[in-house]
Amino acid sequence: QVQLVESGGGLVQPGGSLRLSCAASGSISGIYAMAWYRQAPGKEREYLALITSGGSTNYADSVKGRLTISRDNTKNTVYLQVNSLKPEDTAVYYCQANQKGGYYYWGQGTQVTVSS
Repeated sequence: QVQLVESGGGLVQPGGSLRLSCAASGSISGIYAMAWYRQAPGKEREYLALITSGGSTNYADSVKGRLTISRDNTKNTVYLQVNSLKPEDTAVYYCQANQKGGYYYWGQGTQVTVSS
C-alpha cells in the first residue's frame, strides 16, 4: 500500500501562486509516475500534470505554462507550483501515484480556493 498526503492548499487571491506538496510513504518501490489532478464542484476530475521516476514531465494543454510539476526523491515528495491563479482554478487538488503491476493510489486532496 502507498499512502499519499497532499498539503499546501488554501485561500489565495487571483493572480497569486501556490505550491502544493504530495508526500508518499509505505510501499513506494515500483512507483514509476506521479500525477496531479483536480476536481471542481460539479465537475469531473481533471488531469493536470505528471512526472515520471526519470524526471520526464507532461502537462494538460489547459494549464500548460502556469503549472510546474517537480519532485524531491530524497523526501519522496512531488510538488505542483501553480501560478497566475484564477477563480476557475478553485478545486480540490489530488495527487496520484502509479505503481508497477497496474496499481494506482490517490491522496485525500487539498482544497484550493481562488477568491478576492
